[in-house]
Amino acid sequence: MSHMVLPSRRACLLSLLGPLLPVGLAHAGRQIEEPLSHAVRSALSAAVAAAAPPEPLLPTVSDQQIYAQWQAFSSQRLARYKTHPTERQEFLQTLWYEARRAGLPLSLVLGVVQVESAFRKYAISSAGAMGYMQVMPFWARLIGDGNESRLFHMQTNLRFGCVILRYLLDRERGDLFMGLGRYNGSRGKSAYPQSVLAAQSLWVHEAD
Repeated sequence: MSHMVLPSRRACLLSLLGPLLPVGLAHAGRQIEEPLSHAVRSALSAAVAAAAPPEPLLPTVSDQQIYAQWQAFSSQRLARYKTHPTERQEFLQTLWYEARRAGLPLSLVLGVVQVESAFRKYAISSAGAMGYMQVMPFWARLIGDGNESRLFHMQTNLRFGCVILRYLLDRERGDLFMGLGRYNGSRGKSAYPQSVLAAQSLWVHEAD
């Protein structure tokens, strides 16, 4: 099987020390709690703890235009799930910030959120995964402050999800198929990666 590979962003992460599901289903699997070395835990903890407002970094007029076009494109598609324009804008702005921060394609993170929670902030899976990116509560203990209820906070959930997905992709040396499987707790099985990749294709934009 030929797997898609994303370039490694382990250095970027460490620098932070500084088919589709219908609406209403949470598709998270049972992510596996694995032992983390002290260095990895410290890096991940710093990555999720660093506070910053989710303001997009748009240094040029071209960047600003691309961002505005991506917002308009994505907001139109997101209206199926979130009817209020301001809610859509805030969600997309935060997702842009956290995906960029973790070095992940915007369309990939949107695909994960669509499949995992159908963009429901308070989604809970049968395995206990929480929020937009269906983060398992054990991550709050391993790399957060232990307060799992914070996983329902939009930016916190998106940050955890993006940091964890980046870490797991790095563990799989950029292999998107295997990294997505590991994120879902179904490593080596095709159903979940195929669902995410199908969803991702609907969100692809030049901003990626």
